[in-house]
Amino acid sequence: MPLPFILAGAAIAAAGFGAKKGYDGYQDKSLANEILESAKSDYDNDKKSFDQDNERTTKSLTQLGELQLKVGKDFKEFRTIADKLLEKLNQSNTKDITIDFPQHKLNKIDGLALSTTAYLGKVAGAGIGGAAAAYAVYGGVMALAAASTGTPIAALSGAAAYNATMAAIGGGSLAAGGFGMAGGAMVLGGVVAAPIMAIAGWAFAAHAEEALSDARKTRDEVDNAIAKMIVGRKQLNKTRDYVDQIKIETQRIYSVFLTYFDNLKEMDRRLKAGANIDTFGDDLIQIIQNGYQVAAILTDIITTPLFKPKNDKYGKVIITDNVVEIETDKDGMQVINDSAINDALTKAKFDLEQFN
Repeated sequence: MPLPFILAGAAIAAAGFGAKKGYDGYQDKSLANEILESAKSDYDNDKKSFDQDNERTTKSLTQLGELQLKVGKDFKEFRTIADKLLEKLNQSNTKDITIDFPQHKLNKIDGLALSTTAYLGKVAGAGIGGAAAAYAVYGGVMALAAASTGTPIAALSGAAAYNATMAAIGGGSLAAGGFGMAGGAMVLGGVVAAPIMAIAGWAFAAHAEEALSDARKTRDEVDNAIAKMIVGRKQLNKTRDYVDQIKIETQRIYSVFLTYFDNLKEMDRRLKAGANIDTFGDDLIQIIQNGYQVAAILTDIITTPLFKPKNDKYGKVIITDNVVEIETDKDGMQVINDSAINDALTKAKFDLEQFN
């Protein structure tokens, strides 16, 4: 066969092979695009739901934290006014007048009041929203750690609470690539962040075969991220349910405390206006005692940790780098302290009914 025909045949064969490869490449590219578009749609839908649950949980945590911080501040003011009025009452009487209230309960109330003051001072520059949410997450843990280690709550709430708060706030918003406040280390752990952060973009290689391989890899990454977000959403929703229960009960009992607090402030106002301290007498004693009783009920709720701290073999709370370690479940999520929370809420309702 003449050489030109051989070359022509080879060229035709090569052209046919190239056309086949081109067609295969086109199909691979098209399939890669379909896989990526499907993955992106699924990811966006689940991410939107995750973000919504995260925002709702953040809102609940912020509201609870703000309420708890306000309660702590009011405890401090109540104690300050009560001590001042009792001192004046004692000065005008021949016998020493004291309040019939257990000292250990009063110490716990004082500890909460001091911890909120120290905490607010430490996080003043961090923004009250994030700081309040962090307090709802960390406040009870820090109080329990203080009780376990013997370290005063006020002292522990300084560096320890500040470090814990910064660890949570430092996650940043989800929009900025972080966890968001409610999705911080205490609520979700690190198990959700890694797969979400792994989805860095939707670009793929220019070559068709590589594009298809990359698209399938991205699909697997997206499926992993979605699975983690589903677990994370369950954790966020369960957390929010407990936070809302705590918030409702705290607000209900706090409204009772405010009646005594308002009466005490009114007595203080009348005294400044020239009233005789002796006219207050038994009423003042009763208001202070009742206020302390309700404050003790609130303190027990607020100092119950939202998440379950790890204990060593001696039953002491484990603290590493000034941060309390929290138990995690099989999914790596922090374990909600549901049993202790339920007990605290049940006891609070019982105690308030008996008190009334």
